[in-house]
Formats: sequence, structure tokens, C-alpha cells
Amino acid sequence: MERPLPKKIEESRTIMSELVMPNDTNPQNNLMGGNMLRWMDIACAICAGKHCAKPVVTASVDNVAFGSPIRNGEVVTLEATVTRAFNTSLEIYVQATAATMQGLNPRRTHHAYFTFVALDKDNGSPTLVPEVVPLSEIEEQRYEAAMRRREVRLLLAGRLKPEEATHLRKVFG
Repeated sequence: MERPLPKKIEESRTIMSELVMPNDTNPQNNLMGGNMLRWMDIACAICAGKHCAKPVVTASVDNVAFGSPIRNGEVVTLEATVTRAFNTSLEIYVQATAATMQGLNPRRTHHAYFTFVALDKDNGSPTLVPEVVPLSEIEEQRYEAAMRRREVRLLLAGRLKPEEATHLRKVFG
């Protein structure tokens, strides 16, 4: 099978907003972490699906950082972008901001990296994904760092031996 043509990161950027309602909150009236993770997963899945133009499934979630609490009645905006594509998987970075309904007091609250695998539409097996074309400095930084994050994920899963983690070895000598 031939690899699809490369895509710019901007082509699959996904932005979605959610209003925090009472049923989304804990007894302290703050958004529950599980709801935030669900919303992050949805935004990342849309982004990955746009990039691959194929069905995708979540393979892993790492480096989730929970910042400031988000209150009932605030609006959460999630922005998801592809950082790097590998063979059949791709890494998505998502960051969340919260603000009042009027857009006041915006602040970055959460961020994470999700990994997705693209599936063949006919048989459901993993399939090749388009490469990523980073254009800006931040896109290039995330693109380069994605290989190190991938090696950490594979090491922790027991799918890569430490001596095979060439990108991490460059960092740690």
C-alpha cells in the first residue's frame, strides 16, 4: 500500500468548545477530570481523523497536565494539532483553555499528548498515515520532540529496548 501524500498541520487543526454544566462537575463545583479527558479525546480523534481521512482509534494518552480548576458555567476551548505521523500512528497535542461565557479571564488549564492508530476502512487493520509537514518554529519543535516521546511510550510498553532508543540516547548520552 502506498503512503498518502503529506499534509500541513493546519489542515487538520481542530478547535471545539464545551460549556461546563452542573452534571459535568464534582462536589466542589469544578469540572471533573474524566469529562475533560473525554473532551480531549474527542477533539484529538477529530483531528486525527481529518489528518488520516480514515477511521482512527486512541492508542495511548500521556503527559496529561491538569492546571487550574474549571468552574461550572465556564467555557472550555480545546485545540488539537498533529505533532508527528509515524507509520500507522500519529501523535496529537491538545491544549485546553477556559474562560467565562463572555470570553473574559481566559487561561490555559490542561494539555496532553494522545496517540492514534489509523485503520483501513475495509478490514479494520492498521494502515499508513500521511506524513506531517511542520511549518512554524513551534510545529518543528513539537515534531522533533515527538520521536523522543514515542520512544518513551514504547520503552514503558516493553516494545522497545533501551539500547534501541536512539533519540533518547542523544539527549541523555
